[in-house]
Amino acid sequence: MTASTIGATILGCLGPDLTAEEAAFFRAANPWGFILFARNVEDPAQLRGLTTDLREAVGRDAPIFIDQEGGRVQRMRAPHWLEWLPPLDMVHLAKKGAAQAPEPGRALAAACRAMELRYRIIASELRSVGIDANCAPCLDVASDSTHPFLRNRCFSEDAAEVAQLGRAAANGLFAGGVLPVVKHMPGHGRASLDSHKDLPVVAASRAALAAHDFAPFTALNDLPLAMTAHIIYTAIDAARPATTSPLMVEVIRNQIGFDGLLMSDDLSMSALSGSLGERAAATLAAGVDIALHCNGKPDEMAAVVAGAGYLRADAARRASKALAARKPADSVDIAALRSDLSALLGG
Repeated sequence: MTASTIGATILGCLGPDLTAEEAAFFRAANPWGFILFARNVEDPAQLRGLTTDLREAVGRDAPIFIDQEGGRVQRMRAPHWLEWLPPLDMVHLAKKGAAQAPEPGRALAAACRAMELRYRIIASELRSVGIDANCAPCLDVASDSTHPFLRNRCFSEDAAEVAQLGRAAANGLFAGGVLPVVKHMPGHGRASLDSHKDLPVVAASRAALAAHDFAPFTALNDLPLAMTAHIIYTAIDAARPATTSPLMVEVIRNQIGFDGLLMSDDLSMSALSGSLGERAAATLAAGVDIALHCNGKPDEMAAVVAGAGYLRADAARRASKALAARKPADSVDIAALRSDLSALLGG
């Protein structure tokens, strides 16, 4: 991968079909990857065509991302794709089904197996339409203060459980040929505000953050991709959210130990300040590898592309390593996996 020619961006398009103008823009901007939303999704044939067209626009097998967590956050829905319970609800259901078993840890083991099956099935749906990266799992630790926009997207209120369930989810995606993206690094669970609308501020001590919020990310620091949180952690940087904070990126790299490709959350979210170009430039200056912009608006994308520039050498190394983890799906009977999952969830 040549750092000087590939943009340090992941971008989206406006609708279900790639226009000639969008294709020309992407050909010139050469983003590292693309991201899709519900506005881009109609049916399997259309979606396969769109993912093919996006890759043809940049002339390479660029990664294509989507948010397919399940629950409220899934862009591909019935009738063409499965509907999923929110992650936290499914964990509770799987644990309930195993609660009467006498073996210690049986409930958590059942939940982990259910999570692995869930994301293996989701991976099959994604790969069938040309999508090979999923912005999941959330490794945020739920609490009583977690904003409702996030709470049932979490796996547990226990950091160690989140790590085990997150590993199971990642394993399911990998087995289906899809790259997982852990989020929201270094932890969104304490935030009582929705970062799509406001800037959350977390005042927990550095020791408390390390022991609780950061712990699942530390446990899964070997994974290839992660997404930042637009949150201020006053114990580390009281002035800047994690996405634009060199101090927080240093914590992510050196304390959490994550050396994978680090992408921002969507730069158009209201938690961030400044123009889109300024946000992109600040994100890359902080040490984040990739600027993510999601809404597909041409003028905004142009500003993000100008602010982000091209992949740095270290980012290009991480990007190549991430793509090397993108393997063909294993051969399984998806119908049998769905039956196994149904049994774990009580039929």
